Amino acid sequence: MTASQPRARRVLALPLGMAMAGALAFLPGATASATPAAPAAGAAQADATSLSYVVNVRPGYGVPAQVRKAIGKAGGTIVTSYDRIGVVVVHSANPDFARTVRTVRGVESAGATRTAPLPAQSTTDTGTPTPLTAAQLAGAGSRAAAGQDPLEPLQWDLPAIKADKAHQKTLGSPRVTVGVIDTGVDDTHPDIAPNFDRRASVNCVTGKPDTADGAWRPSASESPHGTHVAGEIAGAKNGVGITGVAPGVKVAGIKVGNPDGFFYTEAVVCGFVWAADHGVDVTNNSYYTDPWYFNCTDDPDQKALVTAVRRASQYAERKGTVNVAAAGNENYDLDSRSITDPASPNDSTPGSRTVDPHKCYDIPTQLPGVVTVAATGAKGIKSSFSNYGLGVIDIAAPGGDSTAYQAPQAPATSGLILGPLPGGTWGYMAGTSMASPHVAGVAALIKSTHPHASPALVKALLYAEADATPCTDPYDINGDGKIDAVCKGPKNRNGFYGWGTANALAAVTR
Repeated sequence: MTASQPRARRVLALPLGMAMAGALAFLPGATASATPAAPAAGAAQADATSLSYVVNVRPGYGVPAQVRKAIGKAGGTIVTSYDRIGVVVVHSANPDFARTVRTVRGVESAGATRTAPLPAQSTTDTGTPTPLTAAQLAGAGSRAAAGQDPLEPLQWDLPAIKADKAHQKTLGSPRVTVGVIDTGVDDTHPDIAPNFDRRASVNCVTGKPDTADGAWRPSASESPHGTHVAGEIAGAKNGVGITGVAPGVKVAGIKVGNPDGFFYTEAVVCGFVWAADHGVDVTNNSYYTDPWYFNCTDDPDQKALVTAVRRASQYAERKGTVNVAAAGNENYDLDSRSITDPASPNDSTPGSRTVDPHKCYDIPTQLPGVVTVAATGAKGIKSSFSNYGLGVIDIAAPGGDSTAYQAPQAPATSGLILGPLPGGTWGYMAGTSMASPHVAGVAALIKSTHPHASPALVKALLYAEADATPCTDPYDINGDGKIDAVCKGPKNRNGFYGWGTANALAAVTR
């Protein structure tokens, strides 16, 4: 079985590739498509030149008349407006649109959310995890102990955060909902259906909520990433398949990844605002916002994207939502002053650039208030691919790693993370995209235990209850005699593990 490489955290996959910040990690032998296919021939001329933009105005007052007029005069069409946070989504074929409206009184910033024209390119194959065979399913089920779901013996990640012991106390509250802001969730899967929250689910791909029944589901050609993530969080303990970290809470599908796996700003903004307005307690964000891995605030377009997503995520937190995000899968030191980003913009022609992650941000991962999650493998040390950085990483959790680097103890057989796939099957993935939902699940258990806790208190408990994990020094993950990453900081606050490894048992007992 192999891990898929969706673009969610990237779909960072081991989606961190395109847009997904913590999604699947890139493991040895895996491949991923980083360059989208060209637009289909015969597309309308307007589609061949139109881009999507965000125009940021003063929050809480709607779109000022002079701004609305200027948008139209510059060739823009307003798609939707999130007045509470002052973010306006616009389409325009005018290549000077953003530069023009930035000069208008009342416009605080404006920028293109993509470098590829509307509509998105034709779907590309981002890879799919190999489903477990019938023999593997039967073999795992024969090893399940009393009270375990059939595939739980293969889930080394649950005891790694004491989730198996937590389940003896509680499975979490059905009054708590975790929103999976991702590629879509297959709510018909037997491990997800019992805990699915239809009311809080939506398709936000265009930047405007689509509440049609099933709109939140991935199509057959789209990434399974969101379904896998949803199962890791709240896979039901129902005698079928796997068990989630918080198998008694609800999970909602908030689809923001388009058919090509891109997570554009307008969709991400829609996702956070939707979660805020529909009582979602925790969001999981295993992606980065395309097309820039890092958004530099000295660039007027990228600055506008940072502002829009920051306003949306902070609005969600003010409304009671804890936002959890994957750190990314490139083994970057996010506390360094210089990182080479070879893949931005990822929706047209990427170029190599050197950025300072203190000024250029992976969003939403590096935004204020967001819980940033690093990945660990079956031996409890930083995954080979996981980004890190003192003062950036808040907490760590199992995201998997190459079995050659971190092999699990029997009866588990793979160092990756097992979870549901669309269509009623199960398969393995790995990445900070898989670590983040473990933390989202623990946050949901904390919220279940302390139903009136504010986001600030949930985060404080999450960090205080984590198992302090000292730096791995030296860190030579492949044993070739060369240091692969350098960890800085003390046992209870360092660049590899933040405050430590998430602890689900403490979440339900303290």
